[in-house]
Amino acid sequence: MRNTRHPRRPVDLVSIDLFRGEPMRVVSLIASATEIVCALGFEEQLVGRSHECDFPPWVRRLPVCTEPKFNVHGSSYEIDQRVKAILQESLSVYRVDAERLKELRPDVIVTQSQCEVCAVSLKDVEQTVCTWLDHDPRLVSLHPEGLADVWQDIRLVSQALDVVPRGEQLIEQLQQRMRSVADRAQALPERPTVACIEWIEPLMAAGNWMPDLVHMAGGVNLFGTAGKHAPWMTWQELCAKDPDVIVMLPCGWDIARIREEMPLLTRKPEWPGLKAVRNQRVYVTDGNQYFNRPGPRLAESLEILAEVLHPRALAFGHEGTGWRLF
Repeated sequence: MRNTRHPRRPVDLVSIDLFRGEPMRVVSLIASATEIVCALGFEEQLVGRSHECDFPPWVRRLPVCTEPKFNVHGSSYEIDQRVKAILQESLSVYRVDAERLKELRPDVIVTQSQCEVCAVSLKDVEQTVCTWLDHDPRLVSLHPEGLADVWQDIRLVSQALDVVPRGEQLIEQLQQRMRSVADRAQALPERPTVACIEWIEPLMAAGNWMPDLVHMAGGVNLFGTAGKHAPWMTWQELCAKDPDVIVMLPCGWDIARIREEMPLLTRKPEWPGLKAVRNQRVYVTDGNQYFNRPGPRLAESLEILAEVLHPRALAFGHEGTGWRLF
């Protein structure tokens, strides 16, 4: 999305950078966008990040430009209540460090408008840069509702960085990799029913790109609709559908953190009777690094799903890091 609040600029930003002979300066305020920028070969131009950007690992040394307005520690229920309290006051969940961002003098800022809970929003960034009098960065706002939108977001970033052919090449490489996985998975006779859990208390199913990934991995998705936000669900609904496989991928949590929270489910009297539990087909995954980031590593996310849905037939080397049997 191009920032058009100051129509005085007669020349494209990239042309100005080339004229000055200076490298483009990029700030990414969402983890998936940071991975897209790096996948496009702009590691050296990345000068700032969000507090959640941590991949590739070296980006942790970059200046941090955002922070949450709530305590991120505690149970899933406590975190949910804190976030809801902020949203009920019509406030933003995250804070932009305006001074730090201005000091970095970015030419391009990548943010998102898909989810106010996931990362700093376009509105927050616009409110920050509107006070700048001597600098007018280009704002690129990503909005990945479904899998197809992820490809479009890569295009938006590649356009802002003036590397459109490189963006198309990256998209084709990722799509080909995912087609290869899908072809192998869908050729298998088994079609297990799957519940992907995106939050534990209260229960939330995975939506957006996840139903497509489950289908591509050779499963039948029971909760959530492709291209729509993650829906709340009840424990009774989960028990009633009694999935063959339960995949735990809470937003922002790694395997160890999910394991800490699992007693909220395992202490329920119905837990031992669930088909996935009886057949030892409950899996905990690194939702933070994979499924919750709509960027290049959705290819790895698909491979992880294919492994857990078809453990005897497919292996891509993610066991132990991307997922573990609970």
